[in-house]
Amino acid sequence: MASQRQPYADTAPILTQADDTEDEEKEGLQSGQEGDVEVEALTGISSVHAGFIVGALFYINLLNYMDRFTVAGVLPDIEDFFNIDDSKSGLLQTVFISSYMVLAPIFGYLGDRYNRKYLMCVGIFFWSCVTLASSFIPSQWFWLLLLTRGLVGVGEASYSTIAPTIIADLFVGERRSRMLSIFYFAIPVGSGLGYIVGSKVKDLAGDWHWALRVTPGLGLVALVLLLFVVREPPRGAVETHSDAPLQYTSWVADLRALSRNRSFVLSSLGFTAVAFVTGSLALWAPAFLFRSCLANGSHQSCSADSDSFTFGIITCVTGVLGVTLGVEISRRWQRTNPRADPLVCATGLLGSAPFLFLAVVCAQHSIVATYVFIFIGETLLSLNWAIVADILLYVVIPTRRSTAEAFQILMSHLLGDAGSPYLIGLISDRIQRDRPLSYLSKFRSLEYALMVCAFVGVIGGGFFLATACFVQADRKRTELFAQGQLQESSEREDRIVVPQRGRSTKVPVSSVLI
Repeated sequence: MASQRQPYADTAPILTQADDTEDEEKEGLQSGQEGDVEVEALTGISSVHAGFIVGALFYINLLNYMDRFTVAGVLPDIEDFFNIDDSKSGLLQTVFISSYMVLAPIFGYLGDRYNRKYLMCVGIFFWSCVTLASSFIPSQWFWLLLLTRGLVGVGEASYSTIAPTIIADLFVGERRSRMLSIFYFAIPVGSGLGYIVGSKVKDLAGDWHWALRVTPGLGLVALVLLLFVVREPPRGAVETHSDAPLQYTSWVADLRALSRNRSFVLSSLGFTAVAFVTGSLALWAPAFLFRSCLANGSHQSCSADSDSFTFGIITCVTGVLGVTLGVEISRRWQRTNPRADPLVCATGLLGSAPFLFLAVVCAQHSIVATYVFIFIGETLLSLNWAIVADILLYVVIPTRRSTAEAFQILMSHLLGDAGSPYLIGLISDRIQRDRPLSYLSKFRSLEYALMVCAFVGVIGGGFFLATACFVQADRKRTELFAQGQLQESSEREDRIVVPQRGRSTKVPVSSVLI
């Protein structure tokens, strides 16, 4: 009994194989062979139905990111319609992300305690209505467009914090990683489709407002899928191997435990760097490419719609390629190194930094080289999307996962893409203020502002390297807790009570001979 109470110590070297890696792999293979039957018995959901649920969640995630980046696809038209500058354009994304990150902890709390399916239904319906309403705002009411973009965050917060935890309750091991990779394909693919749909619908309709009316209609389909395809699985049953109700702790206790979870905190900081970079590129890359064309004097061949379409295609392809490569590389590397997940994330961020820097520097001299560097940089950035989610799910116990998702969203957006589009626009405006207004000065100011992204990527890679130092111990601790072999202590160390001079006192377990 005493051995169950001893804290798990992480002693494996970071870049070499741990002693128990092969044993864990064999256990994983055995569990995979028997997993479908056991999971169906515990959840009441067949493997085929679970696959349909993942498909429905993928579709909704795709719509979320399509809607988010449709605005970026028609940003030059929005600037002309409302007569706004770069900093105000950046506010469109900042207001949305700010609302999203503030509301995420609320839905995280609700998602850990109430029916997740119906929470998502309410959020998707509200999001569809507000997005549709935003397409009818007149040009003199830009503040109302900002308000509606902020309210869109209500719908996305209700979904993004909850959907990954449903997948976690339907699958275990490698199957969970693969299903999460399918789910997170929606981020780059949806982002790319947002650019493409925004620019092409605007061309077909002759009015950028119609670009904002596509996703609300598709949102009704998402609502039907949620109601009739998605089912609520019991929380944590596939890991505890029991359908008995889990023990919940208070929200304050959950936050205290998450703050002490080193792998969760460090990986969330690393993901914050990813959010900063992708948020900046998502809004400003098409505008930057358009300005580089104008700065070269090729005014007749320049088209903001064409740049948005091309960037959208690159985002889709690199997203699918990056997520697939990330999951597969991590899966193979874990056979020899249990810390493969954070190391793959670190490699992706550190590797993307020089290519993104070169993409910015080469834009005026060779647009082809710029696209090549963007392609490589975005592929490396996309390595981590599914892996970061998987890290969170296996280092956090089932009853805290929605809360953990929510606070990872809060942290990554608060310090990442909530402010990065506005910050890039603000730096661009400040640089341009001291220069005569021209196509070249507008291009140069945005070029210098976007260089910040490469340096933030390097910092994020450092956080993932730090995560690798703790991830194995935190994962093992979570597994022991789920199996009931480890109990949480309210104090910093595990201690027992022994009598001393007629009174009880607390001493470390290591001080007592058993």
